[in-house]
Amino acid sequence: MIVRPVRSSDLPKLIELARTTGPGLTTLPANEERLAHRVGWAEKTFRGEAERADADYLFVLEDDDGQVVGISAIAGAVGLREPWYNYRVGLTVSASQELKIYREIPTLFLANDLTGNSELCSLFLRSDARTGLNGRLLAKARLLFIAEFPKLFGNKIIAEMRGMSDAAGHSPFWESLGRHFFKMEFSQADYLTGVGNKAFIAELMPKFPLYTCFLSEEARNIIGRVHPDTEPALAMLKSEGFSYQGYVDIFDAGPAVECETSKIRAVHDSQALVLSVGTPGDDATPFLIHNRKREDCRITAAPARLAAGTLVVDPLTAKRLQLSAGDQVRAVPLSAAREAI
Repeated sequence: MIVRPVRSSDLPKLIELARTTGPGLTTLPANEERLAHRVGWAEKTFRGEAERADADYLFVLEDDDGQVVGISAIAGAVGLREPWYNYRVGLTVSASQELKIYREIPTLFLANDLTGNSELCSLFLRSDARTGLNGRLLAKARLLFIAEFPKLFGNKIIAEMRGMSDAAGHSPFWESLGRHFFKMEFSQADYLTGVGNKAFIAELMPKFPLYTCFLSEEARNIIGRVHPDTEPALAMLKSEGFSYQGYVDIFDAGPAVECETSKIRAVHDSQALVLSVGTPGDDATPFLIHNRKREDCRITAAPARLAAGTLVVDPLTAKRLQLSAGDQVRAVPLSAAREAI
């Protein structure tokens, strides 16, 4: 498996992937026109023809037979062209010494605090490909790309995680809040967000603080929680240094996690090395390996061994990277020490 930049020829496969994602993945709508525009813009981005405010680094996961089985992306900066909204989860205190009353009321404040940060987004792996190292390769390849080209991105990286919704696409948070302002299903609002209408919808949401006690118990209980299918991705990001700082999505209340770019494990610990082609040996461990190119970027995960400033990989890995012995690579152990391999 390799991760590479998307190409126009991938569009039919991307549409197939988009149709299997289900509600909650707003940046990958099953809309051919929208996806075609996004793919074209991603190609411009990798060529260096987009400003950071518009940059969309869209990657695909491809097997050795040329089949696209997954997708992931990095947005160069959020909120610089249109407002970027989240709810900040805070407290409102009501107190009266005379009445001997003291109450802390969880409150949602509409905020634009995450504006300007780069965003990890659009992560999806086909269900039959969720084996071996594939999931971690698809997700973490973006971090190694950021490590190689840090000036293309912000000082902080964020990721909005998919919130709770059922198999039918119903979100308790939307039912308790958003539906009162938009007479539509969550899945429809989710789709409209994905095709570029999020800012418009967000502008019509209430701007005043919202006391969560007015929401249903089910809605309150899922604020800041991720969809079960997203739990592995959240665990992976936490192992890389990301943390939840109290910001949630305005539609499904899924958590936004964040980390300073320089403190991300895969960024901080990555090394520029010389590639050596041979037999890694029994003491080899999984590494994330990047060919250090931008437009022709190729990233893979494979057993490798460090040896005197070189990274020893087998011939198949070198072939996947389209490199030869003596070429430069950027590499980092695939897993953090606290993350099981």
